[in-house]
Amino acid sequence: MARRPLPRILTRGSASITRSREIARTAADGATDVLHPLITVTRGLRLLAGAGRQKWSATPKDRRGHVLFLVTACVLAVALIPYGPLLALISVMGAAAWRGRDRIPARTGPGEAEAARLQALYEALVPHFTVPDDPGPLFSHGGDWEDAFGTSYAFDGNGRLTRLQVNYPAYFSDGDPASRARVEQVLHAKSGRGREYRFTWDEENNHLLMTVLGPLPTTIAAQRFVTAPGETVLGFTDADAVRRTVPVQDGDETRDAAPVIWRTGARSTEPHLLIAGHPGAGATTLMRSLALQALQHGDLLVVEGGGTGEYGFLTGRDGVLAVECGLGGALATLEWAAHETERRLIAADRARQAGHPEPEDIKRPLWILLDRPSALGHLAAADGRQDPQELLRVPLRHGRAAGVTVVVADQFDGLDALDETVRTHTRARVVLGPADSGQVEAVLGAQPHTTPVPDVPPGRGYARLGSGPVLRLQVPATPDPCDGATSEAHRQAVLGLLPGGAPAVERAVPAEAPKAAPEAAGVPVHTDQLVKTPAVAEG
Repeated sequence: MARRPLPRILTRGSASITRSREIARTAADGATDVLHPLITVTRGLRLLAGAGRQKWSATPKDRRGHVLFLVTACVLAVALIPYGPLLALISVMGAAAWRGRDRIPARTGPGEAEAARLQALYEALVPHFTVPDDPGPLFSHGGDWEDAFGTSYAFDGNGRLTRLQVNYPAYFSDGDPASRARVEQVLHAKSGRGREYRFTWDEENNHLLMTVLGPLPTTIAAQRFVTAPGETVLGFTDADAVRRTVPVQDGDETRDAAPVIWRTGARSTEPHLLIAGHPGAGATTLMRSLALQALQHGDLLVVEGGGTGEYGFLTGRDGVLAVECGLGGALATLEWAAHETERRLIAADRARQAGHPEPEDIKRPLWILLDRPSALGHLAAADGRQDPQELLRVPLRHGRAAGVTVVVADQFDGLDALDETVRTHTRARVVLGPADSGQVEAVLGAQPHTTPVPDVPPGRGYARLGSGPVLRLQVPATPDPCDGATSEAHRQAVLGLLPGGAPAVERAVPAEAPKAAPEAAGVPVHTDQLVKTPAVAEG
């Protein structure tokens, strides 16, 4: 059977068909451009009508009559005023045009550079989240990052990750600290160094959430904090880390900040504090802040082993029993503190046995601030005298019942010289300055949930109260008011918190040196004397 030829319109009319299609497409585009305002208004009217129907459906039936009456009254008012219908029509058309305008669709996925960053991060995690015998690995070389990361990610204006949720396989050993540390190190390195990251492991759902933390405020200076008796503010932390806020003066404005509250007293589980840090990290600043807060309701003993005179502004103030810098004065002061602790215990025990309330002279808290005891211990060993830390055993063991609080601060290189009693009874810990995870864990007993950064401002570190979580910490700015480098605002802030009494002795260089010094005349000078003579221990 012979094959019949195709019609001519199908063999020779292809060019005319293509030309006709182009003419029709051009006409459609032109009509769309001409009718675009009408299309916009029509779309807006449809959206307005839909919104009106939803509003009418959401209105309770007992109120629909009132709404209908109000609408009818508005229509009559518009119809009666001059040019009312025309103005109403123009208003409705304008609202419809605005509602039906073309909106730029929001970007729903990452950009090209962001997708490349996510893919690189996915490839870096493959060796940690895969095993050879996995038939359907979630992480594989050349795989798709969307299955592992999903849509739980966020970038900043510079294209750097600020938030990422990683879905890892169930067989990953998320309970092993070493395995966790390796994954956190990879995420930290690939997401950008120089920032502080927080890692939250959800072992139940096999999720790891990485978030970038902003810097803690460093503009909060020394001031009166809204706290109850027995509460001391160590510093400030992230808003989501604690459940409490206090109003603070930050520059010229007042705002709420999240404090790290340390509770002392008879019911405290962490009655004593240990502060560790590098030189210039802010340990002395924290000690000054604690001293100013302790003087509100208690008495104060300060023993400085460094001999730099950082606490000279406290000399002669009400409530400051002694400020000692030398070995002899430190031993005498700490010996009196041990006897005072025993006296308070005996007086409280006698009062309880007699059924009487505690005497008033033992209710006032006593604070002992010991800065750099390792330096004093070295001097005592060289001079063949008793280590001052041995005199702290009674206040550390029985201080909570006697109302005595001990704060010890030392540098990292002097922590090995601390007495075992000091290590055991100082359950509240603070680490200040740049420190790696190993140093933080050695002092606090647990690793932080954030990545330490190498460059931090003074007073920045971590705090842990007992067995609680490790919190980021920024100490309030409390400089030495007698230091010439202190600004006038900070100087007045610190001096305004000091109680009454004799003003602090200004450390000024005399204009002309005396002709005969006391040492030259053969008179020994002893500067390690108590400001106020301690009471003799009873019993």
